[in-house]
Amino acid sequence: MIRNSYSKGRTLYHQLKFYWTVNWFATLYFNFKKFPFETAKKLPVFFYGKVKLTSITGQVHIDAPIRRGMIGFGQPYELNTLHKGTAEVNITGTLVFKGHVQFGKDCFIIVRKDAYCELGHLASLGSGGKLICAEKIVLGSYARLGSECQVIDTNFHQMFDTKTGEVYKMTAPIEIGSYNFVSNRVTFMKGAKTPDYCTIASNSVCSKDYTSLSHNTLIGGVPAKLIRENISRDWEAEKELLNKWVII
Repeated sequence: MIRNSYSKGRTLYHQLKFYWTVNWFATLYFNFKKFPFETAKKLPVFFYGKVKLTSITGQVHIDAPIRRGMIGFGQPYELNTLHKGTAEVNITGTLVFKGHVQFGKDCFIIVRKDAYCELGHLASLGSGGKLICAEKIVLGSYARLGSECQVIDTNFHQMFDTKTGEVYKMTAPIEIGSYNFVSNRVTFMKGAKTPDYCTIASNSVCSKDYTSLSHNTLIGGVPAKLIRENISRDWEAEKELLNKWVII
């Protein structure tokens, strides 16, 4: 009896601790600003910790069954427990969620006007990550990006060939395949594409189309290149853990 009471009390404590971390002002404001009432009242998007909503004038769509807290900005699913308070969200283009999605603490998210960003079911961007979309960025289902990764589809500044005068395109779409296991501090530059079931080593720079590689490959380096074939994260075993720890 005592053990049962202790277990219930511990569960209640962790639930209260979890809800204490939710930024209810940002959560309520965002949901009721961006969604129809019937969707907004279910609170599908949670914000955790301090966040600056620089602009949310763009379109936000959820192409999946609506559930409370299915999308988490600043969601505490990693080992680090403290927010630095530097999270910023700026959406003036179109942002589409295809299911449950997690952003870690202190992420910097920009989807510019006329740009399109799509995030698959259980895609994630770890703490300190940057996602800057000026044209198009797509993350497949279970594209799990570690801390301090960067996904940036633009050079920001115009470049040209000083001999021929050729003007280089400033932006190019980025497509990260489904079931991609991306380590920390990986940078995806404009035009980068990865195949499904791809593992990317820490501190790599992905700057081209890698989809000619087969599934179950490891790439890495600056710039990234094939390191090993026939290697994969054990996704089937980890799906249960992801469902348990990151789905609210």
